[in-house]
Amino acid sequence: MSLSKIIVQKYGGSSVSTPEKIKNIAEKVKKRALNGQKMAVVVSAMGKTTDALLQLAGEVASYLTPREIDMLLATGEQMTSALLALALNDKRVPAVSRNAFQLGIVTSDNYSNARIVDMNLKQLEEDFKTYDVVVIAGFQGITEDGNLTTLGRGGSDTSAVAVAAKAGATCEIYSDVAGVYAADPNLIKGAKKLDVITYDEMLEFAALGAKVLHSRAVELAKIYNVTLYCGSTFSEEKGTFIVKNLPEWLEHPVVTGVTMARKQIKFSLVCKNDGDDVLSKLFHALAENYVNVDMISTTADGEEIFITFSIIDAPIGGHSARKTAIETVKNCLGVEPDVEPAVKVSAVGVGMNSASGVAARYFDALNKCGVKILGVTTSEIKISVLVRAEQGETALKSLVNEFGLSK
Repeated sequence: MSLSKIIVQKYGGSSVSTPEKIKNIAEKVKKRALNGQKMAVVVSAMGKTTDALLQLAGEVASYLTPREIDMLLATGEQMTSALLALALNDKRVPAVSRNAFQLGIVTSDNYSNARIVDMNLKQLEEDFKTYDVVVIAGFQGITEDGNLTTLGRGGSDTSAVAVAAKAGATCEIYSDVAGVYAADPNLIKGAKKLDVITYDEMLEFAALGAKVLHSRAVELAKIYNVTLYCGSTFSEEKGTFIVKNLPEWLEHPVVTGVTMARKQIKFSLVCKNDGDDVLSKLFHALAENYVNVDMISTTADGEEIFITFSIIDAPIGGHSARKTAIETVKNCLGVEPDVEPAVKVSAVGVGMNSASGVAARYFDALNKCGVKILGVTTSEIKISVLVRAEQGETALKSLVNEFGLSK
């Protein structure tokens, strides 16, 4: 059969957190299989399994070797895939589980944040001659040298979209929320759910902290024009389609939604001004240590240069990005940076391209509620500000009210 006719589904950690939930997913998949649909089902690790494995690693070693951490973390998804395949077979649905090695999912060798380089789906084609469902361990890959890697936060989303892109199939992402909302429904009561959103908007949303989809997954979907649908694992409520362009008849809102990214760290430092060499040295060193830099602001005053930048405090090879970045700055420039926790609050919308006064409304709303702005970055369809951690929710709610994003 042609792989373009399969459906790729993905179920996140909260969807598979208990044996009962895994059996419920098996029942959901069975209904589609009985209608003759062949499916590749990508799964995450059960609930907080990844966190538990990291804690376990910390209990046996003070230094967490990146390669061994990825070997350990990859077991979480492998366990889920086997359990779901067992549940499906128990319901008389022919199913088999596969890991990254068996499917030839080749990645780069930067552990804990690897990128998919290629994929060989001959095994998948063979499997569908015998099975109705192939359950795939998400979040993992394998280097050309045969070492297991993991794809970083939200990596199972990336696995699912990559399989769909390679197969030319559609992709359905299921989680504990019923689609994409104009704001986090856990923080904003009555936040509007979106029927459709563009790839570009979703890419900004995902990169800026929305947890429905990972940004790398959306980027892949956009490049390969993968049809994406986000829905709820636990209900039949209509979800959200992610599309290339909004329908012509649909009025484009000025702001489609707002989002907040936590675990931001603001770095401020002053050092001797050696021209552009200072910035080149610093940001090359941070990149070499896999520190993802976001906002950057610099000013020069005679012999001194003032540098401000922000990072996401995510794990890097078993260590925090915060600790890695502090050590990198000290080793590179010989100065101790000032470090402050922060959050990034953003407004996103393709309607910003054709509307005037959006920035004025944005900053007026924050000013009225006393939010101090620590940094700003913009694009054609986005305005983001860095604010103090304790002011994040205040900023988010003021923007929701300003742009009418709740019911």
